Formats: sequence, structure tokens, C-alpha cells
Amino acid sequence: MTINGTVLIIDDNEDVLLSLRLLLKPHVEQIITESNPNKIPELLQQKSVDVILLDMNFKQDAISGQEGLFFLDQILSIDPDAVVIFITAYGNTEKAVNAIKSGATDFILKPWQNEKLLATVFAGIRLRQSRNEILLQRSRVRQIADTVDTPFKEIISHSKAMQKVCETVQKVAPTDASILILGENGTGKEVVGRAIHRASLRNQEVFIPVDLGAIPETLFESELFGYEKGAFTDAKQAKEGRFEVANRGTLFLDEIGNLPLPMQAKLLTAIERREVIRLGSNSPKKIDIRLICATNANIFEMRNQGLFRQDLLYRINTVEIRIPPLRERPEDIYPLAQHYFDIFNRKYRKGLKKISQAAMLKLENYSWPGNIRELQHAVERAVILSEGTNLEPDDFVLEIQHTQTSDDFIFDTYNLDEIEKRVIKSVIEKTKGNISLASKMLGLTRASLYRRIEKHGL
Repeated sequence: MTINGTVLIIDDNEDVLLSLRLLLKPHVEQIITESNPNKIPELLQQKSVDVILLDMNFKQDAISGQEGLFFLDQILSIDPDAVVIFITAYGNTEKAVNAIKSGATDFILKPWQNEKLLATVFAGIRLRQSRNEILLQRSRVRQIADTVDTPFKEIISHSKAMQKVCETVQKVAPTDASILILGENGTGKEVVGRAIHRASLRNQEVFIPVDLGAIPETLFESELFGYEKGAFTDAKQAKEGRFEVANRGTLFLDEIGNLPLPMQAKLLTAIERREVIRLGSNSPKKIDIRLICATNANIFEMRNQGLFRQDLLYRINTVEIRIPPLRERPEDIYPLAQHYFDIFNRKYRKGLKKISQAAMLKLENYSWPGNIRELQHAVERAVILSEGTNLEPDDFVLEIQHTQTSDDFIFDTYNLDEIEKRVIKSVIEKTKGNISLASKMLGLTRASLYRRIEKHGL
């Protein structure tokens, strides 16, 4: 029987170290031996260890076991979950009880019985691995608890378009249906994918995002399906692919449109058979995942052009969710800008009070070709470089060529009075009747604006 794990043996008797190494070598993945117990801290910092076999007495003729208990305390102070098994030639019930009370896992007498020692080491390795799994699960639960108190709290939105997205998420999340999320770059496709996972029955398992646009074409297969040791030149050891890592959880494949046709066929096979085969292996590994895909490409046009398999599109598109660009939901600009303002104001300790009305109006009139990601970067930059108490329009540097909006005027008259009337009316509507803000936008004093309002009967 063999087991994956690392065993550290600490004993001042070189013969004991050699004997234990020879006994364990055929059964344990890695064995580390050390005769100087003072090197324990250094060894534990350098290597993750599953089981420590620790001698209780290091001085000649010592039989009390106090040295062993001292080093046990040292080990547990570094790694409270360490599995320590004492070995000693001077054993009695009282000493064994003291060792267990002090935090040791077990106690072995010299000369040992090989079968019993192996069984004890194997049990210790399994215990360590169980403790690691429990710690991982607790960490996941804490992270999940922070995010699921409010439904879809990570989706910041006031718009009806995004409310519809949230309604769809709520309906599909409890199922295992494959989801295809469509939207431009920066619209928040991964945020929606994570919201689906957190509201799903798999929310205590992992969410594994994979950006297919960032993986070289030659590495698609090894990244998704994994590989065995020796599968190619640099494969020094076996590695799980993203499908295996996501097992029992959710796999999020971003930019699925980047997947080349040969890999599309392999992905389809993996989805249909619910199994993957690592590079360099002929043995399939069963997988149980919830698949969510996303793309900014026109995947239906790609299908029509023969660039994306129709059968794969059916498999990944049980439910389709389209994320509208930010320019189609201007109601979301304010809450998003405020959200990022609060984050970066705290992060950079700027002590800013707010985003001014004029600055917010500038943000709301911008077309945001980079969507939410561009807005986030714009707010962060403004917070960092701001020298005032509030963020003002000049703090936001936006690309001029992107500022054209659907509200730009196309005049059917050259009458200046009529043009002035339309412009003033539009600005007053935009500022919701805020004369101070409207006059600032128009470059007028409040008194001048009031005179023009009266003149045009507005």
C-alpha cells in the first residue's frame, strides 16, 4: 500500500533514521530525516509536512521525555494542526497520557512493529489531510457567508434591464442548466456568473474562472483537462486541469469564442460524457460541474460562419443571459460610481466627501465604451489625483471621441433663439431643474439663465 504524503522523522540516532526511511520509502511519497531537533522551525517553514515522527529523548540516558514535549510545543506553535507521533524506547502509560494531553496524535514504542508503525503513519496522514480539507471548507463557508447575506449584492444596479438579469439569475441558479452570458467587455459577465454560483446548490463548492482569451492556443488542452507526468517535456509532475479542480463546483469559461475548433470538439465530448482525459493518459476521470460560459463575440454569427460548432452552442446555451452595456442603462452610472468612490476613497485614505453633481452629470453624459471596467478605472484615477475635498468634473479625464451620446443635437433650424431655447430646455431637464448646476453647464450666471428661461417661456 502506498499513500501520498510527506513524513518528517526527527531522531538523534542515525540508525533509527535509516531504518524508518527504508521502512517507509515504498509506502510514502516523501520522507525527510533530521537528527537535530533545533532545525524543526526551519524545516517546517520550508516544507509542508503531513506527519512528524518525533523522538522523546535526545540527550544520552534521558528517559523523562521532557525534551520531546518541549519540541512538541514548538511544532504546535508553528502549526497548530500538525500531526505528531512520538517514538521512544522508554514508554509507560503516564508518559503516553502526557504526550496526548500535550497535543501529540499517537505514541510508538521502540523497537516497533513494522505493520503497526505503518498503520499509525497512514492514519496520521489521513488525519492531516482531513484537517486540511476542513480548514478549506471553513474558509469557503466564511467567504460565501460574506456574500450571500443579500441576494445578488455583488450586482450593483438600479436599472430595469439589470433587474431582469437578476430575475433570470434567480430562476436559473438553483438548477444545473448550462448558462451562456453575452455582453461587451467590461459589462460584468463574471460578476453575474459568480452571482449564479452563489445562489446555486453548489455554493459551498469552488467557482473556477478561466479566461480562455489569456491562454495560448497550444495550452488549451493541458489547462482545461490536465496532464500526467512526462506527457510533454516540462511535465515534471501530474497536474489537474480546470475541469477536475472545479469538480462538484462551477466552471466559468470566459471568452468561449476564443476556443479553436479542435478544442471545441474535445470540450463537447467532455460535457456530454461528463469526463475528461488528461494529456498523456488513456484513463477518463469523471467530473461533476456546473458550466457557465461567457463571450463578448457575436457567437451566433461565428456559428453561421462555421467558426463555432452548432452542437456545442446548444450544449452551453440552455439559458442565455445578455448583459446590456452601460450606455443602455445610464441609471446604473450613479450607484456604480458611488460604489467605486467609497472603495477607493477608503483604499487610498483620501478623505474625500463626495462626487459633485456637476462631475456626476459628466459621468452620466459619457458613453462608456469600456463599460463598468472603464468607469471603475476612471473613478480610481480621479480619487488618486484629486486635490480637493470633492471630485469635480476636471478630475475625470474621459476620451473626447467617446463623449458623443444619443442626446447630441441635430438641428433642423438655424434660428439662434430656437437653438438656445432647445439647449436650455435640454440642460434643465438633465439637471432636473437644478438652476445652479444648469447655469454652470451653460456657462451662465444664475441671473442670466433666469432671464433666458423667462424669455423663452420655459
